[in-house]
Amino acid sequence: MRLALSNSTTEPQPSPAATPPARPRCILAIANQKGGVGKTTTAVNLATALAASGLSILLIDLDPQGNASTSLGLARNDRTNGTYALLTRESLPADVIRPTFIHNLSIVAADENLVGAEIELVGEERREYRLRDVLREGDATSRYDYVLIDCPPSLTLLTLNGLVAADAVLVPLQCEFFALEGISQTMSTIELVRRRLNPALRLQGIVLTMFDRRNNLSDMVAADARGFFGDRVYETVIPRNIRVAEAPSHGKPVILYDLRSPGAQAYVKLAGELLRRERRQVRVS
Repeated sequence: MRLALSNSTTEPQPSPAATPPARPRCILAIANQKGGVGKTTTAVNLATALAASGLSILLIDLDPQGNASTSLGLARNDRTNGTYALLTRESLPADVIRPTFIHNLSIVAADENLVGAEIELVGEERREYRLRDVLREGDATSRYDYVLIDCPPSLTLLTLNGLVAADAVLVPLQCEFFALEGISQTMSTIELVRRRLNPALRLQGIVLTMFDRRNNLSDMVAADARGFFGDRVYETVIPRNIRVAEAPSHGKPVILYDLRSPGAQAYVKLAGELLRRERRQVRVS
């Protein structure tokens, strides 16, 4: 699907004397235009692992399927005020952010009206900046160390909003041939957003998911990805693990469902590697 960009792509420049508002340390979009690559699983479990490390985390469920919200135990009839209300400015961030049962982890849930947000916003000015603008208003998100955005698995206006609002993108890559073939579309989208809408956007990294050591194809995909993208591919690999697949049906991240499982341990390591990369990024900048 090709999505036309609006003409209002010029960002207003702040006054030199203006004091920049307090904001999270990093807003991170979890994105891949291909579905079934472990995007939402990565968003939920990475958010949980970061929260468990003592950081204050906000997860924004920008996917109309609402799987991130389900994975954190939110019933569909309990999502009356969420991402849709945020994008349409019916509510402010302070009104839609809710705590989860996980200490240090809050969420903006995907409410049932989110599927219609693109139709409603398509004719609006600055439609790609809706999420970015609302997150910068006031100080509702400034107390969070990291904001993670779970984007839809396609190039839509919602995905563009996630990428425009983000400082960086984390791309989950399933260790299968078609997933590797399709990642070029995601990389092209990131570059397009960088050129037209969000010049500061950077690729935070690529995470290999659903890795099966019994399958030679997983080794081949991992080798190809590392050969092409180099150190942008995380050292941590998320294995294919039945506990990871079971956890959402219990309304829990796998880290809480079975901490000792290989999948849970991998996400704990992923969180640690992300923090190390972010510290290096701060030193470089």
